[in-house]
Amino acid sequence: MTDPADKPLLLVAACALLDTDNRILLARRPAGKSMAGLWEFPGGKVETGETPEDTLVRELAEELGIVTEKPCLAPLSFASHAYDAFHLLMPLFVCRKYQGIPVPREGQELKWVRAQALRDYPMPPADLPLIPALQDLL
Repeated sequence: MTDPADKPLLLVAACALLDTDNRILLARRPAGKSMAGLWEFPGGKVETGETPEDTLVRELAEELGIVTEKPCLAPLSFASHAYDAFHLLMPLFVCRKYQGIPVPREGQELKWVRAQALRDYPMPPADLPLIPALQDLL
């Protein structure tokens, strides 16, 4: 068995984007990507020199075509999950203030979901522990 300390640490930032009805935007991973077909919170890998907030401002623009700013991102929770090849650390931020209407720009499907319905959507294992914090918030 591999020592967990031997796995690389992957830092990914995620966003619970909320609409005016307090629904959360989920994105379905497109075919051809790892974990294709699973629903997740928008976001992505934190690149060298970026903060998680920088990553979300960039990723939300790239993935969804919306504009937000770092002060509009409020930290809510985080996930720490060991996958086979790496250990994922994922802070989750909430964003209520952004410009534009989210559109799928990377082949993903989008859906606005009520917090109480999040468990109805199959998600990657790392996302599941984030659901209770969102349900408590909303």
